[in-house]
Amino acid sequence: MTAIRLLLVDDDPLVRAGLSLMLGGAEDVEIVGEAADGDEAVALVDRTRPDVLLMDIRMPGTDGLTATERLLSRPDAPQVVVLTTFHADEQVLRALRAGAAGFVLKDTPPAEILDAVRRVAAGDPVLSPAVTRRLMEHAAGTAPDARHARRSRARARVDTLNDREREVAVAVGRGMANADIASHLFMSVATVKAHVSRILARLDLDNRVQIALLAYDAGLLDEYQDDTP
Repeated sequence: MTAIRLLLVDDDPLVRAGLSLMLGGAEDVEIVGEAADGDEAVALVDRTRPDVLLMDIRMPGTDGLTATERLLSRPDAPQVVVLTTFHADEQVLRALRAGAAGFVLKDTPPAEILDAVRRVAAGDPVLSPAVTRRLMEHAAGTAPDARHARRSRARARVDTLNDREREVAVAVGRGMANADIASHLFMSVATVKAHVSRILARLDLDNRVQIALLAYDAGLLDEYQDDTP
């Protein structure tokens, strides 16, 4: 079994030590490095080639958001899980829009953090429907002009989807798993996966989290409100 190569990024050495102690004992995880700020994280990614980063958002110097945006703009980007003390704020949203695979709170139990690392390494974003709703409620609290501009941009993008792809995007936005989408839309799981892959490619997105946020921004979740399973 190939171990997941994990890079820890946090300006607090005690947090890094705690994470290393908690996660380093797992047989399927290898801690390949620790960084204290965003610049150091980017440099270490180049040297250690991690599969996953646990990235603190708020750090002096180059913060985790800047480092996340910089790393995820690369074609060979590792997966990034945001570390935060907040359930939802604008910086977390920005990191998710940039392509982060999810976020965990710093007081999350060790077993759940380890599960998050394993899931994103396997290509499964870490955002429950409840957390997604909380993030979207936070996004709804932004200024009306900003929401209108974001909706217009999102609308232009989702208009490139066909009706079936749009239905799948809405289901993803509601946090439904592939099996649930298949049952709800009367298609096979393989077909659902194919639709998700086409949506990601057509809209130039990296993961299901970004599909969910785009569906919300475009107002699709409101339009399909009466079709909730």
